[in-house]
Amino acid sequence: MDKQAIEGMVIEALRTCYDPEIPVNIHELGLIYSIRIEDSGAVKIEMTLTSPMCPVAGSLPPEVQEKVKAVPGVTSAVVDVVWDPPWDPSRMTEAARLQLGMM
Repeated sequence: MDKQAIEGMVIEALRTCYDPEIPVNIHELGLIYSIRIEDSGAVKIEMTLTSPMCPVAGSLPPEVQEKVKAVPGVTSAVVDVVWDPPWDPSRMTEAARLQLGMM
């Protein structure tokens, strides 16, 4: 399976992960900063949270890792939480802003 196909399925898996305080998936919220896929099928994701004090800081990254590992063609998944650059609402997609009534 090619990397582009795997990336599409990884993004679909990420769209099933939600911050429980915000009714928008983490991909649309702009919490995913990068997705890197190696030829071996290993995936590395850099993501952030809406704030360093986010109550799901301990549970959301492992959930992301498990969902990505379940994608066909993925041999392993590593999720790194980064704080730079800090998340802000401008990272949300237009669809997310519409859903949250911000437009």
